[in-house]
Amino acid sequence: MDQRDEQEFAEYFEARRDAVRRTAYLLCGDWHRADDLAQTAFVALHRRWRKVRDRGALDAYVRRTVVRAMIDESRRPWRRERFVEQLPEPAPTDGEVGDTVATRSALLDGLKKVPPRQRAVLVLRFLEGLDVAATAESLKCSEGTVKSQTARGLTALREALGDSLDDLRSAT
Repeated sequence: MDQRDEQEFAEYFEARRDAVRRTAYLLCGDWHRADDLAQTAFVALHRRWRKVRDRGALDAYVRRTVVRAMIDESRRPWRRERFVEQLPEPAPTDGEVGDTVATRSALLDGLKKVPPRQRAVLVLRFLEGLDVAATAESLKCSEGTVKSQTARGLTALREALGDSLDDLRSAT
């Protein structure tokens, strides 16, 4: 890559780093994994930077790379969580938590229980603000698949949230 390409990539990276990291966090629910996913996406983009024809589609490419990296990581055996009866240390219960923090926490906990593909659709549609067509393009699938995954994902999220869904509705 020549100096001009390096400079363009550095500018893009600087401008989009935080947004890509936030998207990755919403997909996986862990800031450390989000950093890894964002890094994977930017490394893949850097490798193909000279071959990119449409610079306007960079965000879609990076989003798709983050989603695919997250799905790949969730399939790896060393990433699987083991559930135990008792946590090694109890969660701190010091004081009141603001409604916004509680709502966000409940939503993120619910998203973790939604299957990866459906979670990706929900994050892109509702948290990233993409429409059906843009989500389908990002995930390289049909619009019908996005609609069905959205419906199934919302159902799974409602089931995961259970009683806390009523708490979320009253907080808004």
